[in-house]
Order: sequence, then C-alpha cells, then structure tokens
Amino acid sequence: MPEPVVVRAPARVNLIGEHTDYNEGLVLPAAVSLAIEIAFTPTDDRHVVLKVARTGELGTFDLDDIGPRRGTWLDYVAGTAWALQATGASTLGFRGVLTSTIPVGAGLSSSAAIELASAWALSGGRPPALEPMSLARTAQRAENEYVGVMCGLMDQFAVTMGRAGHALHLDCRSLAWHPVPIPAELELVVCHSGSPRRLEASAYNSRRAECTRAVAAIAAREDGVTALRDVTVRMLELHRDEMDEVAFARALHVITENDRVIRAEAALATGDFDSIGRLFAESHASLRDRFEVSSEALDTLVEIATATPGVVAARLTGAGFGGCTVNLVERGRVDSLRAAVERGYKNRTGLEPTVFVVDATDGAGFVPGPQA
Repeated sequence: MPEPVVVRAPARVNLIGEHTDYNEGLVLPAAVSLAIEIAFTPTDDRHVVLKVARTGELGTFDLDDIGPRRGTWLDYVAGTAWALQATGASTLGFRGVLTSTIPVGAGLSSSAAIELASAWALSGGRPPALEPMSLARTAQRAENEYVGVMCGLMDQFAVTMGRAGHALHLDCRSLAWHPVPIPAELELVVCHSGSPRRLEASAYNSRRAECTRAVAAIAAREDGVTALRDVTVRMLELHRDEMDEVAFARALHVITENDRVIRAEAALATGDFDSIGRLFAESHASLRDRFEVSSEALDTLVEIATATPGVVAARLTGAGFGGCTVNLVERGRVDSLRAAVERGYKNRTGLEPTVFVVDATDGAGFVPGPQA
C-alpha cells in the first residue's frame, strides 16, 4: 500500500487591517504555525472520503456530482473542489484523515486552511496547477459562492502565500503584495478568549452591506468612488448627513484602518515599538466602537495584555465576536503575559483562556517526506 501524502495549511493571524479586505483596502496578515493537515492517498474513482481525526466524523462526496452545500465542515472541501473545477483545473479523488491544531471557533481562519489543504489534496499529490494568487482567489470563491460567506481575499491569500518570519502586506484592490519582516526582538502570541467566534455568515454579511451603503451614498455625489478604498475622512465627513450613523461608523473604521496598516508597516521596519502599540490600540478601539465586533472577553484580554510589562501591542484579530487577540511581546517575556492572563482573565470573565506562542510560517504545501 503506498505511503500517504501529507499536506499542511497554516492558520492565519492578522497583525492589523481588519474588515478592510472586502473594501479593497490594505491588510497585514501572517501565516502561523497552527495548522490543518490532511494525510491522504489519491484514488482514481472520483470519490472524496475524509475523516476528522478529532471526532471520527466522516465526510464524502463525488467529484462528478458535488451537489449543494450541506451546512457542515465538508462544504469547505466540496466548495473547493467545485471552485477548482470551475477554473478547468483537474481534480482527483482521495481517501484521507484531517487533523488540526487550530482551536475551533478561534477566528484564525481554519476555513481558509481547510480550503487550501483540500486544494492540495484534490491535486493528487502534486502542487495545484494554478499559480498561487489564482489558487487563493479560487479558494475565496469557494467560500463566497458555495459556502455563502462573503469574505475578502485576506485569509486565503495569507494561507497560500505565507512566508516564514514575515507578515504580508496585501493591497486587496491591485493584489500587489510584499513580505514585511517581523522584528527578531518580538514574539508573536495569540490569546484565545475561550469564547468561540460567533460571527455567523449573516452578521459578517451585514457588516459588508453596511459598508456598501456608505459607498453608495458617497458615490452618488463623488466621481470615481467604487469602494471605501476611494473615500477619505474629509469626503466621509462632507457626506455624513447622507447616510445612516451605522454606515458612517463602519466606513470611518475602514478608512482609518487602512492608514494604520501603512503606519504599522513603517513602525515595524524602524523598530518603533511605541507607535506599534498605539496603532494596535487604536485599531482595537475602532473595531470595538465603530465596527462593533469586539466582545467583553476580547476587551478584557487586551486590557490585561497592555498592562503587562514586555507586551508591545495587543488587539483583537480576525472578524471578531469572540475568538482571539494578537499580541507582539518582547522576546523572552511571554511568560509574564501568560501568567497575567492565567491570573486575571478567568476571574473576570469565567472563561478559560489559552495562550499560544506561534511563529510566522510558510504557506500551504507538502509536509516534508517521501512524497515531497
């Protein structure tokens, strides 16, 4: 019996640039060392059979009759097969087992990880035929059109294109991108709130619709406006009375967040850790007050982190409504943050936190072994 092929797709943590991707804005994510792996054997029978190691749950579908979404985790695999086939890429069946170190409901983009791991598995032990950015966009299409979540490109991009030791600056309009070194003096720490992310498709899509309302109000009076990427704070203020307060607040977050991405990248390059801390704090406050996607649990984690010596920056990461915070911590001082979270967080929230020290890592691909 042939040795199984193993593919790995990392989780994603976003340093800064939240809810900007679907507004054609700027983001600064990194692929990290939590991951989904699929160990599989390619077959020639056009069937996909995939078992989840943690639960024993079995999912199966036929590549020639994928059918509609099922409302389960299998939709991310089936949707990826559907989207790949829509590009004309060939797909092969397989028998596999899925394992994961990504916490369930953490907001670390396990959905993109399973999409990209599936894309590699469906390619039958060879790298996918699509070039990387096209592969990321195909996985995004799977989530948008098959699963039904109107996410932007950031998650699939980061999971596909991740680079060890770096964050990735992506312009979600032009798709131009470049790696951004994470200073060696800093460690990347993810704190899971113990509160699963509760941002359902309807809530996520409503935020997107609110941004669209703001764009429509301004585009009716300003030439050349097709997305919030085209809107300045001055322009938004000028047309404030022509949109509802919710749309205004959502737009103000996105416009100012794009600027924070630019300034955060510059601060990382110069080692200006004070500015990084301020920018993370501004981002978290804007997500809490203007975009309304934070939670008491996330706010508490950020308060504890920012009061801990050695923590340079902290904010919620991902779509919000539970999940995780991202923290930049002076190297060698993570134990202080871990102790502070373990000492104070549960008493204040009743929730059990988990602290992960992660590395920025390469994107999806084969796990080194005979198959690679």
